[in-house]
This record gives sequence, C-alpha cells and structure tokens, in this order.
Amino acid sequence: MDNVELYIEALIFSSEQSIRLEEIAYCLQSVFEKDFTPAQVAKSIESIQNKYADTNFAIELVRINNGYQFLTKKDYHSVISLLQAQRAKKKLSQTAMETLAIIAYKQPVTKTDVEQIRGVNCDYSIQKLLEKDLIVIAGKSEAIGKPILYGTSPMFMDYFGINSIAELPHIKELTNESESIGAAAE
Repeated sequence: MDNVELYIEALIFSSEQSIRLEEIAYCLQSVFEKDFTPAQVAKSIESIQNKYADTNFAIELVRINNGYQFLTKKDYHSVISLLQAQRAKKKLSQTAMETLAIIAYKQPVTKTDVEQIRGVNCDYSIQKLLEKDLIVIAGKSEAIGKPILYGTSPMFMDYFGINSIAELPHIKELTNESESIGAAAE
C-alpha cells in the first residue's frame, strides 16, 4: 500500500477539474478494497504537497473549489502565458465577462434579469458561457413561464482560482476602487 500516494497523484493529475477528498477516497476504496477516509486521503495529500513544494518541480498541488488540482507554479506563468496566447482562439469578450459577473453576483438569475441589468440581449453571451462550462442551468424560476435560472459552475471556481462565491470581491469594494481611480485621474 506504499503506492497509495501514486494513485492519488494519478487521480488528481487526470481530473480536468479539482477533485474532492471524498471522490479520491471512493476511488481508492474501489481499487484497494479497503476503507479510506477523507482524513487519510488528506494526510497523503499533505505529503504530496510537500513533495511538489521542492524547487525541482514546476507544478504544485493546490486546494481549489473544495478539492485539489495540480497547477504550475507562479514562476512559470510567464512562459505558459506565451503558449496560451498562441493557442487561444477566443477569450471571453467584454460582453461575456459582464454577463458572467452578473450571474456570479446575482445567482440564481434568469436571462431576463441579466438583460435588464445590462440593457441588451444576452442570448449569445449566455450560450458561450454555457459552452465554456463557466455557468450551469441552476433550475427554473417559479415566475410566469418558468424561465431558466443560471448560476456559476465548478469550472468557474477553477477558472478564477477560488473556493467559493464568498471569495469574490464585494461589489462595494469594486465600486470604491473604481471611484478612487477616477478621482485620482481628475
């Protein structure tokens, strides 16, 4: 059972999104036919994190969105940015970012609510955000016509490197920042 950490590494590495302790424990139980608790998995993860903290590795094991994921260390972000810039066909447009921000802060929210805030049609932006898995259908409103409700996805958490919506900057903080920037410019 010395290779449990290797199995954990393989699970985390192969997962497109952060993977939770409970998911890892379930997989280990299936492979080893032995009970694994999330606490046991957490202890192994701590050992793996210590291993990858060494400067001989360009990656690290990070806790994101109540799970774990391998990410490159910040020292290598500049070279990765170059590669991603070459490969990126399309980034999120300003319109999509505005739509995503409204959904993140107001979720669950209907398309109509988003359109009322933005003042324009949001069909295309919502479609693109769904395609990129940054938002999900969170249910249906009880309002007339039962419109679809949208919310952020686990991919949203991974994409922005946060564990919960509570980690988003408060709207008041953003407003104060923009006001102070505008005041400094005058």
